[in-house]
Amino acid sequence: MKISRSAELVRWLFVGFAFVFAACSVGLSPHEASKPDAAAASDPLPSWNNTAEKTAIVDFVRNTTTIGSADFVPPAERIAVFDDDGTLWLEQPAYVQFIYALQRLQAMAPRHPGWRSEEPYRSALAGDMASVLASNGEANAMKLIMATHAGMSADQFAADVHDWLLSARDKRFNRTYPELVYEPMLEVLRYFRANDFKTFIVSGGGVEFMRGFAEHTYGIPPEQVIGSSIQYLYTTVDGQPTLMRIGKLENMDDGPGKPVTIQRVIGRKPIAAFGNSDGDLQMLEWTTSGKGARLGVIIHHTDAAREYAYDRTSKVGKSDKALDAAPSHGWIVVDMRHDWNRMFPGK
Repeated sequence: MKISRSAELVRWLFVGFAFVFAACSVGLSPHEASKPDAAAASDPLPSWNNTAEKTAIVDFVRNTTTIGSADFVPPAERIAVFDDDGTLWLEQPAYVQFIYALQRLQAMAPRHPGWRSEEPYRSALAGDMASVLASNGEANAMKLIMATHAGMSADQFAADVHDWLLSARDKRFNRTYPELVYEPMLEVLRYFRANDFKTFIVSGGGVEFMRGFAEHTYGIPPEQVIGSSIQYLYTTVDGQPTLMRIGKLENMDDGPGKPVTIQRVIGRKPIAAFGNSDGDLQMLEWTTSGKGARLGVIIHHTDAAREYAYDRTSKVGKSDKALDAAPSHGWIVVDMRHDWNRMFPGK
């Protein structure tokens, strides 16, 4: 059965809403996670244990950047792509952007008194997500998404995301979300860039939402962030040229959509791809199908004590087909509990 891009986006968002039941916010400035660690001078990946997985990543970088190596790759062709949710920062118990959407719904409610009696807003505001999803769930989820992500200018949305990221805190870790990025992956990003790789985010998350923190947190500029997007309308507001966000899907950047948007935006096939879920399967397949040295990495969430343990049955960040495909494709599967000696910056 053919599924429309809108339906795919709703399904991706749908599961996230099912796991969000509460809001939380207190102020704290984000850390500068992109700054290198002093230990990086001697060991580029100090938060990684000395396992075969770390060695494979270091060997790949060394082999593709050493002149005279059989695997040498010219700098212009050194493209590495990274999924965001579950690969660079946490995605449990719900995608961070979904938490933002429901908290924004609460903040917007006083300006929309009708929501208190109109579904699905009434149930969502009451935290009754079971009712939101019980009947017509996909349509209800889309209404909530568009109510919180559209109907404003690009600048207004960016400012709201920026303010939210400065203040909203995860309930379990009591830290802001930009602080809940994986230190081992920050080291990988820095290591690749130090060796003339260009690093891109390629995620199913909203592109403008990710641009709200990617440069400060990951060192990845806005033009190197690829994600799902809604449509814009160019107009004039109070005499000023303005881009308004309208409630229509422009692009779904998940699953098979990832290679398509990589080609459309980058125009080169990556030689390295990092992901963690079945939504990254096609990106990993496509990246590692080329000639020459190729690197595919799956981040496997196995650490319930320091983060979360989930894979094949999870409704958020499910990794089933990707894990099955890893051996035959030669992908590295990183066991977070076994391969990482540190999880988050400062921890």
